[in-house]
Amino acid sequence: MTPFLLVLSSPSGGGKTSIARQLMRVRTDVGYSVSATTRAPRPGEHEGRDYHFLSPAEFERRVEAGEFLEHAVYGGHRYGTLGAEVERVLHAGRHVVLAIEIEGARQVRRRLPDAVLVFVLPPSAEVLAERLRARDTETPADRRIRLGRAADELLAVGEYDYVVINEDLGNAVSAVGAILEAESRRVSRQQNLAGFVESIRHGVAAAARADAE
Repeated sequence: MTPFLLVLSSPSGGGKTSIARQLMRVRTDVGYSVSATTRAPRPGEHEGRDYHFLSPAEFERRVEAGEFLEHAVYGGHRYGTLGAEVERVLHAGRHVVLAIEIEGARQVRRRLPDAVLVFVLPPSAEVLAERLRARDTETPADRRIRLGRAADELLAVGEYDYVVINEDLGNAVSAVGAILEAESRRVSRQQNLAGFVESIRHGVAAAARADAE
C-alpha cells in the first residue's frame, strides 16, 4: 500500500488537532506533520511537538526557498507545512496527517490532487463557542473574530472529500480511521497489485486446463 496525505480542516475549536494527535496514539501507520507558525507558543505547547515556532523573518526565508507545501495567514499569524516534514513521514511508510486551515488545504489540493481532505464540523455553534472559551487563551474580542471567521469557513465544506462531526472525540477518531482504511484500499494505492492479479490469473488458467484433461 502506498501511504498518502490526509488533511483535516475545521474552524478554530473544531477539533482537527485533537483528532490528529489521537490518531497517532492509536495507529502505528499514521505520522503527524508538525506545522510551522510565527505565533508564540501557548501554555503547554512545545517546539517540535506542537509546532515549529519560527520568527517572521525565518518563516519568510523558508517561503522564498520553496520549503513549504502550503502556507497561509490566520489570525494575524503565518502557518505552514514544511515539505520535508511530509516527506519524512511518507518515506517511513506511514500516512501523513495534517491539521491545517482551509486556505492551506486548498493549496495542498492544487499541488497534490491525490490528497484526501476531511472537514471536521462541530456538533453545534454553541459547542464551538464553548470550546473557544475553554481555551482561555484569547480575549472576548479575539473570540468574536474567530467565530465570525468560522461562519465563512463553514462554507468551504463542499470542497472536501469527507465530513466528520466531532461531537465525541473517540467517535470522530474512529470515523477518520475508517476513511484511512477505505482510502488505503483504492486500486491506485495498491503496490504490486498487477503482479498479484496476474499470478491469480495464471493459477486459474492452469486449473481450467487441468479440469479439461
